[in-house]
Amino acid sequence: MITPELVQRMVDRRLRVTVLGDAILDGWLSGRSNRLCPEAPVPVVEVIETSHVPGGAANTAVNLAALGAQVQFVSTVGADDAGATLTTGLDANGVDTKYVVVAPGRATITKRRIVVGDQLMLRVDEGSGGPLDGVAADRLADAARAAIVGCDALVVCDYGTGMLGGEIVALLQQLRDGVPLLTVDAHQLANWRGLRPDIVTPNAAEAAAVLGMTLDAQDRIGALEGGRAALHDATGATVIAVTFDRDGSVLFADGEPAHRTWARPASDNHCAGAGDTFTSALTVAVGAGLPLTTAVELAQAAADVATGRPGTAACASAELAQRVGAHHGSAVDAARLARLVAEHRAAGRRIAFTNGCFDVLHRGHVAYLNQARLLGDVLVVAVNGDASVRRLKGDSRPVNTAADRAAMLAALSCVDHVVVFDEDTPVELLRSLRPDVYVKGGDYTPQMLPEAPVVESYGGCVRIVDYVSDHSTTSVIERIRGAAAH
Repeated sequence: MITPELVQRMVDRRLRVTVLGDAILDGWLSGRSNRLCPEAPVPVVEVIETSHVPGGAANTAVNLAALGAQVQFVSTVGADDAGATLTTGLDANGVDTKYVVVAPGRATITKRRIVVGDQLMLRVDEGSGGPLDGVAADRLADAARAAIVGCDALVVCDYGTGMLGGEIVALLQQLRDGVPLLTVDAHQLANWRGLRPDIVTPNAAEAAAVLGMTLDAQDRIGALEGGRAALHDATGATVIAVTFDRDGSVLFADGEPAHRTWARPASDNHCAGAGDTFTSALTVAVGAGLPLTTAVELAQAAADVATGRPGTAACASAELAQRVGAHHGSAVDAARLARLVAEHRAAGRRIAFTNGCFDVLHRGHVAYLNQARLLGDVLVVAVNGDASVRRLKGDSRPVNTAADRAAMLAALSCVDHVVVFDEDTPVELLRSLRPDVYVKGGDYTPQMLPEAPVVESYGGCVRIVDYVSDHSTTSVIERIRGAAAH
């Protein structure tokens, strides 16, 4: 599904992107704490390292540049040291800052976090919010107009500081028809509905707020999926990618089934700015012409890179290619898989297991695997070996080798482990791994499955999920062969 070659395609596109939004300077003070303060029962933190990096919309700009885009940044900063530090950081990361407006009398917004080990202890916010004065507002509008004309994509990042007022919204409405791709990442999505964004990237709380609903903590994704039509209407967006922190994301696109991604767990102090990384990668991937489901998988992989280290981080194209390549290597063998499953079970995780040939991976497979992943904390996919596929499907199959099929499956964020087996059924694997739930597509019934008695014998359960018959592998292969014949 996602490969290093697709990452290179994103880079080669050299998308010209304008980022318009709230510039924030992120400060990180890291240290150790071994005692309490004598004046009050609070920890004393001995700061060992201090760093300042572009944050907010500026972090989105840095991420876009790191993924190969040509980035112009439109924002305001104060005439202060923090503003100079922020602009210098942008320049160092290859972001064009000639459209950054210095507004005397305003203090650059700064967020300083104090961290001990992996624990975020405190955040201190400083700077000026509220609407810009007349002169600064006019200068920002002029800068935005100049930067937007001729761009391939516009990313609006509204963090609610008050900088992006009605004048900017009116200006963007005038320019909207000339913007090929508009992405909006905003705390208050309803403010941008009239622009008809191509993509919006709210987090779960922002999506719930625009619908005026309270999310069920146990099923946030299900609640929003039930309201997806209202969400499209409330945001005016064609594509909605809702992020759920450590629960990944869900993609809603008009006329398409929802697509779920799965995040790699990370510490809380590793998550600052991960949404910016997600938005950046999604924009570049869509701008490069990649399919939406591929684009959102790449965006999730990029966010996983950013959350892999502390602080406000960006994901470079080389890091994303490495992440994709490393994650999608060969399948694990049965002995290694048994050890991995034992570790998951010891950690209290529920194991879901499914199997199949998965020859010519298609949308029906992806939807089915996402449903299977929802039934457990870990999804194991067993793939029939080449000889097994020939016995089951005939001498003309498989179209793709077991190694290629395993690599494609491993490229899906919903899949945790892939194993290849040579038998016609995975009975021996099931006896060895004893997964909590065995999942098959809806073209089966439990009575049809020779594996069902094995699963039930050790206390597991068999679940049948939806099957997308219009997208069967056989029909895909027939269409390909028919096109080749003509």
